[in-house]
Amino acid sequence: MIRATSSIMETKPPVPRAILVGIQVPSVDDVAHAASIEELRRLVKTLGYEVVGTMSQKRDAIDGGTVLGKGRLAELAAITGGTGIVGSMAILQKSKARERFEDADEKRPDAPPTEPDLQAPPKPEFVIVDHEISPSQARNLERATGAQVLDRTGVIMEIFHRHAHSREAKLQVEIARLKYVAPRLRESSAGERRQGSGAGESDLDLDRRKIRDRLAELKEQLEDIQRDNDQRRSARSDQLRVALVGYTNAGKSSLMRALTGSEVLVEDKLFATLDTTVRALKPETKPRVLVSDTVGFIKKLPHDLVASFRSTLAEALEASLLLFVVDASDPTYESQLEVSSNVLHEIGAEIVPSRLLLNKIDRVSEADRAALRAKHYVFAIAL
Repeated sequence: MIRATSSIMETKPPVPRAILVGIQVPSVDDVAHAASIEELRRLVKTLGYEVVGTMSQKRDAIDGGTVLGKGRLAELAAITGGTGIVGSMAILQKSKARERFEDADEKRPDAPPTEPDLQAPPKPEFVIVDHEISPSQARNLERATGAQVLDRTGVIMEIFHRHAHSREAKLQVEIARLKYVAPRLRESSAGERRQGSGAGESDLDLDRRKIRDRLAELKEQLEDIQRDNDQRRSARSDQLRVALVGYTNAGKSSLMRALTGSEVLVEDKLFATLDTTVRALKPETKPRVLVSDTVGFIKKLPHDLVASFRSTLAEALEASLLLFVVDASDPTYESQLEVSSNVLHEIGAEIVPSRLLLNKIDRVSEADRAALRAKHYVFAIAL
């Protein structure tokens, strides 16, 4: 007997397309601005999005209503398929499916048949701003561009959410995300109040209360975990401890593997490691030395994430030595080092003895190596 078989070809969902937007204020030079945009590109790539373009504008300050000036906003809207006009909430946006496959004219019954334009790429579905913007600014940009809008903080929050694996990291990230969402929920829903199930309680009030209750629950769970962590750290207090600290993707996890032989996650992506790992130095020494790999830092790291990960960063605060791992091949390594120092200062870890380690030194020319040696007293390795 012959059986007829059929198969359904599986197709991957389309990769979201994004355009990056940056404002260069007078206090930021061209090199720093370009580095920030490039870093945002890597963040967006880590999310799995395709960056199809960037738009920058030099301004004295970020526009209070729409981030960009009118001219640049119109250019952005032309790229995304929006109207370029903020308008009102009543203005209907074209659906993404319609943007992707056809325009309004092609939908008319009397329109002449046309050959599909296979060369025209789909329009960007996301506008991603290299700054933290207010809920009203995001809403205005969405109205004008017809695209979804994320700011730098939102991108970092989403990456942390995807990369959190341990229960502690998941709790920390959820706390930070709820604090980020709460004001945006409040402002975006202000004109859409409907009576909920409670007496005189609107849907918006109900959502606010749910967030407050959830935050209280999460904080209680996190405190229980932190007490256990404090006990473990206390049990290790008589041992020498080295904490690897530094910018995200500087090579801390690779160094952790080399020093301890542990199978910690090593990936060429931003924020691959969110959980603190503690392992003994191998081969073991006397006295015994413990090495901890900590969460990486980044420019404009959301304050709520720093606050939520304060317990995780306590490994650095209670270490015998901080080893600042820096990607020596990155032209902006000094600003990255400054960011790391500022975050550690925020938690009071600036009093811990520290050393600077320049990583990826094999990617640096001999002339630049000599300059680095003259400028810093460092350890230099290639990982």
